[in-house]
Amino acid sequence: MNSKAFSIAALGATAALALATAASAQPMATKDYKAAPAGDYGIDASHTGLVARIPHVGFSYSIFRFETVSGDLAWDPANPGADKLNITVDPGSITTAPTGAIDFPKELSGATFLNVAKFPTATFVSKAFHPTDATHGKVEGDLTIMGQTRPAVFDVELVGAGMGMRKAPVIGVTATTQIDPKGLGLPPFLSGPIQLVIDTEFDKK
Repeated sequence: MNSKAFSIAALGATAALALATAASAQPMATKDYKAAPAGDYGIDASHTGLVARIPHVGFSYSIFRFETVSGDLAWDPANPGADKLNITVDPGSITTAPTGAIDFPKELSGATFLNVAKFPTATFVSKAFHPTDATHGKVEGDLTIMGQTRPAVFDVELVGAGMGMRKAPVIGVTATTQIDPKGLGLPPFLSGPIQLVIDTEFDKK
């Protein structure tokens, strides 16, 4: 083998080794909640999205996103009865699609709707975890919005669990629930159920 051919072969071998090393270093998420070890976890705000889907007078759904979400999870896959979840949302962080000259987020944060000056946080505190299989379950708890606390059940789907990019265990889920706007002090034209959807990752502390 001449020197040129040898150099090309060596370059190819080096590239193959680099690709193999990079592939082995990639996180491997699994579809089993037991892949995340017991411990205390916190929400990864950079991989979290909370949206509210609100019926728009029977024609469509208006989508609103809340940018500031924090929370902690005490996790034990072997003992769901010991699991605890606390979520806090800043309702003043609401954003909407472009609405022209109207400052819709400001209007929604005002006294007519979310009244964030009086109710600066919304919270969810779990009471019970009910896994149904390796990727699905329900979480019961108390949901507090605009000073009103009501029971809520989130349907939870595991997206992936395992070692994450930061070399720490991660649990990634999507969860949904519905709330009745009646009794929250919202305008009566918001008559249909409001769907809350949260996509998030919890990182082990």
